[in-house]
Amino acid sequence: MRHGDETEVGTGVGNRAGDEKVPVRFDTKIAVLLREDLESWQRLNVTAFLVSGLGTVSPEVIGEPYTDADGTAYLPMLRQPVLVFEGTKEMLTAAHGRALSRSLPRAVFTSDLFSTGNDRDNRAAVRAVGKDQLDLVGMAVYGPRNAVDKVLKGARMHP
Repeated sequence: MRHGDETEVGTGVGNRAGDEKVPVRFDTKIAVLLREDLESWQRLNVTAFLVSGLGTVSPEVIGEPYTDADGTAYLPMLRQPVLVFEGTKEMLTAAHGRALSRSLPRAVFTSDLFSTGNDRDNRAAVRAVGKDQLDLVGMAVYGPRNAVDKVLKGARMHP
């Protein structure tokens, strides 16, 4: 398993032939920031929803499909670790503003989405509120490691 502090040089489309034992290092970061007052089931649900959006606008984050020793195929997953952080409501609002100002790919989850039951209503709930008034409970962000670190300034790793 890779550690969250490993960075990939360049595009990260794998190692040179014969370098299978050399760790793949990423110069990008995928991070989720969760509001610290969420219940356990909410943390899991929000994280799953948030990371699902990243591959749609940043296809380079998706790795190759998996295959087991019997030849059974499995879906590809994100190619690098997802680091999960937590912070206060105010920290989440500030991180959202920093992600917007840096034009980083991002996904948001608002408290209103806990009471909707489908994608159409989820999108309508977000669309009904201006960006500065969103009641954010989670956000995913992807981009160069240093830019994501600046967005997450002050957040702590999820326990």
